[in-house]
Amino acid sequence: MQTIRPARGYLFCKPEEAIKKTASGILLSENSAEKPKIAEVINIGADVKDVKQKDNIVYKSYATSEVKIDGEEYFLIAQDDVLGFIVDY
Repeated sequence: MQTIRPARGYLFCKPEEAIKKTASGILLSENSAEKPKIAEVINIGADVKDVKQKDNIVYKSYATSEVKIDGEEYFLIAQDDVLGFIVDY
């Protein structure tokens, strides 16, 4: 599998799948499917602090640069565009 080593303050992430069905069971079309702003961190740049591989992050809308590798969707995002982390408590 190919991967990307992000530059300095960037993260390489895999987005969570888009929601394809509403809570009431209605199927959504590809265009109207809600895309969550949650992703798993695959790789981090050298200057990234407070984020590590396999963290699940919440990020700003329209802050990503999308990349396709081997048919899979990924993106690069600046560390400053991370809003928070998904944690169990």
